[in-house]
Amino acid sequence: MGLLVIVLAAGYGAGAGMLLPRAAYRLSVEPGDAWRAHCPDGHVLRGWLGPARCRPPGAPPPGAPPAHGYGRRAAFTAVLTAGICALLGAGVGARPEVVAYAGLAPLLILLALVDRDVHRLPDVLTLPLAAGVAALLGAAALLPGAAGSWLLALLGGGALGAAYSVLHLINPAGMGRGDVKLALSLGVALGWYGWGVWAAGAYLGLVYGALYGLATVLLRSGGMRQGFAFGPFMAAGALTGVLLGGFGA
Repeated sequence: MGLLVIVLAAGYGAGAGMLLPRAAYRLSVEPGDAWRAHCPDGHVLRGWLGPARCRPPGAPPPGAPPAHGYGRRAAFTAVLTAGICALLGAGVGARPEVVAYAGLAPLLILLALVDRDVHRLPDVLTLPLAAGVAALLGAAALLPGAAGSWLLALLGGGALGAAYSVLHLINPAGMGRGDVKLALSLGVALGWYGWGVWAAGAYLGLVYGALYGLATVLLRSGGMRQGFAFGPFMAAGALTGVLLGGFGA
């Protein structure tokens, strides 16, 4: 059963990951700018999901190689998402909460890609992610075999959101409002398995970011001249925490 869950999660992740490049390209804009509606060559983009490939008017018929690509390759996002979903399938196993964790992993990866590109976590992604993880874990709590607590999940979301709000007030330039909103969903995901997992995931996110910042300063002779996207490290810390909670449940 465990192997089947891993295979299904990996297959889902691969399929969902192939749909991310176009959305990541369209959403990777500076705050206040409209979502991208054209490829770098000026062709109108149709739809939000799919590979970042553009076929201008008058191009060869379907089945021929695309005219040009932009953004990330679908193979990269497919492998990345499949790997993370497989890890979640292995850690959480055949418990109902695996649907919430693996099911929403592509959305979290999309957020990390956008943040990596433009240092921005759009509300159009962070808010649905917070609502989705709370709703799906709430549904999982009603099913037999669930290994967590929905009440603790909600408390964890509020606690981590509050903690990041304080960090934002102390250093707005280093901790943006998007990080605070992302913390809500990550806190819910971590709180499901208890306060120990919550603390580990929250702490590891800070550690991963600090290590990256330190490495950047040491490797660049001029030091760190600008900030870096913190969202991917928050996500990595939460992933580690969820895996620890899943394996230990």
